[in-house]
Amino acid sequence: MLNFCKKFSIFCFLDNHGYDFDKSLEWVAGAGSLDQFLAGDGVNFGDVDLFIQSNPDWIFCHVSYDFKNQLEELHSSNPDGIGFPEFLFFIPEIIFIFKLNELSIGVYPGGNPKQIFDEIISFVPEKLIQIKPVIFKSRFTKEEYIETVKKLQAHILQGDCYEINFCQEFYADNNTIDALRVYPNLSKLSPNPFAAFYKYEDKYLMCASPERYLKKIARTIISQPIKGTARRITDNLKEDEQEKISLSSSEKERSENIMIVDMVRNDLSKICSEGSVFVKELLAIYSFPQVHQMISTVSGNLRENITFSEIFKSTFPMGSMTGAPKKRVMELIEKYEKTKRDLFSGTVGYINPEGDFDFNVIIRSILYNSTNKYVSIQAGSAITFKSDAENEYEECLLKIDAMKKSFE
Repeated sequence: MLNFCKKFSIFCFLDNHGYDFDKSLEWVAGAGSLDQFLAGDGVNFGDVDLFIQSNPDWIFCHVSYDFKNQLEELHSSNPDGIGFPEFLFFIPEIIFIFKLNELSIGVYPGGNPKQIFDEIISFVPEKLIQIKPVIFKSRFTKEEYIETVKKLQAHILQGDCYEINFCQEFYADNNTIDALRVYPNLSKLSPNPFAAFYKYEDKYLMCASPERYLKKIARTIISQPIKGTARRITDNLKEDEQEKISLSSSEKERSENIMIVDMVRNDLSKICSEGSVFVKELLAIYSFPQVHQMISTVSGNLRENITFSEIFKSTFPMGSMTGAPKKRVMELIEKYEKTKRDLFSGTVGYINPEGDFDFNVIIRSILYNSTNKYVSIQAGSAITFKSDAENEYEECLLKIDAMKKSFE
């Protein structure tokens, strides 16, 4: 199916890898574009809502991190080697939905789903070509990273913020890669519930995210922020269990998670009925192939007639990828990080014909621009006054491990 989709200039594949995260769909994909809403600077939110309301169909969407500049008085001037547009909705020509061992194919008027299915199953894989190793460089030396963390802790001590998600980029330039080979490798190494393979023209996202940004079912809205990471030790069950226990009992990780939960509760209270926002699950430990994560679940009941744009304006960007207070830490992120985040820390997802939606947090991801031959991996961690800079640096390396191995 992905080989079939690659001939289109745009496609989006979303896969939950069999995790039961309140997802009714095992995977869904859209290819080609019947219509789209593309925006750079200056989105008219009324036009966004009109596009969605006028098209009660499957809509796929991405929103890049720098969309924040249209929500607050912020700017971004750091370099960006990838170049995804800030905001894009598209209605696919072809929709693939897989659930309960049943594949449904929906097509544009006049299309032939049987012909598409026959073309997919008759596909003969090309002979595997060895993927050349990609050598990544870091925007920060370890010493520079540690020194920057100390500067951020000085801001915390001065009262500028309480917590900041500080990210660094690992990049490779002048590299030609086959995204359609890299993504399956990443999925095999790190099958996570909010995975995505997304193409827009010459730009690709290969995503193994474990984190949900927002899900809407009727009037219920759900967010599942992640704060707290520990390594997996899969060849030693006793030590692996100890890692989970240490994560669960860590005062630092618990306080970081609770801080973000409070921020999410505040964001959702702007769009939900009074008294309906509550924490469904607090500080739960979930295990994934590469890491253990501390995840909380916050939900609420949307007020009557709340629009899609109002939901995004009240909650984006997600607190787990910024910190608290949100606007001030976004200013510090721009000052101390060395590159734009682009799609990293943004979101990709779908809106279904009923108006419900599900969006991930774009982390644990590879971004690639085939024209620039530029490959980017970013990773971050939450910096608090109690953070140990060396441990935070090692956490970033842990988070990018599966992405780097995807090229081996």
